[in-house]
Amino acid sequence: MVRNVANATAGGSHAPRVGVLAVQGDTREHLAALERCGARVSTVRRPGELDEVDALVLPGGESTTIDRLVRAFDLAEPLRERLAGGMPALGSCAGMILLADRIEGPAAGQRTLGGIDMTVRRNAFGRQVDSFECDLDVVGVEGGPVHAVFIRAPRAVEVGPGVEVLARVPGATAGPGQGDTIVAVRQGPLLATAFHPELSGDDRVHRLLVRSAEATVASTQAPHDGR
Repeated sequence: MVRNVANATAGGSHAPRVGVLAVQGDTREHLAALERCGARVSTVRRPGELDEVDALVLPGGESTTIDRLVRAFDLAEPLRERLAGGMPALGSCAGMILLADRIEGPAAGQRTLGGIDMTVRRNAFGRQVDSFECDLDVVGVEGGPVHAVFIRAPRAVEVGPGVEVLARVPGATAGPGQGDTIVAVRQGPLLATAFHPELSGDDRVHRLLVRSAEATVASTQAPHDGR
């Protein structure tokens, strides 16, 4: 069991609180990366814990299992409401599937939380043995390429006009029969990556989320002009 983590001093008392959905999948590495970015962090398994966060990471894992568990924990509708209401979020690997509006060939009964106007394909690069790593240029990430780790990764096969494509894997890297493949997207405050940014030791993708959370918190705390 992952211990609930709450660091009230990592980024100061006014730092955003960023949660990591912790019903299944890899949470510890995300928590550590977010703390290094100056966020206060906590795990989220219950609606009350979701209410306390300013932003959320939907981690990698098994998308069908996470889907079943968020419903079992009565988290599905609260999550959809927060995402639709503008809460910043980052979905990595399985989290990318959860943030998609549509799945190509979903498992029986599988649902998503939605929020990003895209269609995703599960296990788009093959089985576990087909996992790979490569360096990617990611829009909005400064300082050179991001080292990306792909493990039974999805891909976006279609994106709507309001979705910004942040990164693609070239066909030569993606494998036989693959063209250039969309592996990172953004729509409003929602980010999604087919790769695992928490496994590379590079916190720049997490920093995008923390900056978005900081902007959201600042906007809600801004004084109103009464004139």
